[in-house]
Formats: sequence, structure tokens, C-alpha cells
Amino acid sequence: MLDILVQPRRNAVAAKKFFRRLLKGLRYVPRVIVTDKLASYQVAHRELMPSVRHRRSKYLNNRAENSHQPTRQRERAMKRFTSIRHAQRLLSAFGGISPHFRPRRHLLSAADYRQVMADRFAVWNEITGATTAAG
Repeated sequence: MLDILVQPRRNAVAAKKFFRRLLKGLRYVPRVIVTDKLASYQVAHRELMPSVRHRRSKYLNNRAENSHQPTRQRERAMKRFTSIRHAQRLLSAFGGISPHFRPRRHLLSAADYRQVMADRFAVWNEITGATTAAG
């Protein structure tokens, strides 16, 4: 997942805005872009990046869609966002912070996992000045 942009509509104007924002930070031109089957993405792709291959698939986009699961869980716990602006503020920060506390657990032994989490919480405490315990 490269970016999250919350918008009230999913039309061609919103898709162009999303692609522009996405490409602004990149230092290279992507080879392939994978989206869901929303027609407005195709319109934006044709106008903004005609040289980039565009793949629209229900299944190729699973990795990006699954990366939104923590966001959906958070939204459900909060009983929905109060506004689009509030959602965008939360997701801008949440998207960068949440992977920090989600190591690839299946690749680690229990002792290694505890050490990795202790190190990550130490970094978090140093940056934020908070006192939390890994657990």
C-alpha cells in the first residue's frame, strides 16, 4: 500500500487527485499500477500515466485491500469517524506507525519476537517520551 486518501466521492476527479498525490512523492515512474475495478481509476490512468501498465483485478489488489484491515478495525472500535477530515488525520499518522508494532511474527521465535518488540517500544518511548510496556 502506497497511500491512503479519504475522499467523499470515488469519481474521475477524485482518482486524478489521488494519482497526482501518489506520484508527487515518487522519484521513479512505476512499471505497473494495480487497482480495483473502479472505472474512474482507468480514466485517471489514461490521462496522467499512459505509459504505465494498469492492471485491474479483483485478486491482484488483495495485498493493498488487506493492508486496510487495521484501519477498518480501528474505525469499527471508534464507532465510525466523525468527519472525512478526522479520518484523513488519523489515517495519515496511523498508516506510518502501525507497521512499526507489527513485526512479521511468523518468521520469529518467541524469544526473538520479545526482543524485537522490546527494541521497538524502546524506540517509540524515546521518540514520544511515553512510558509503555511491550506485551
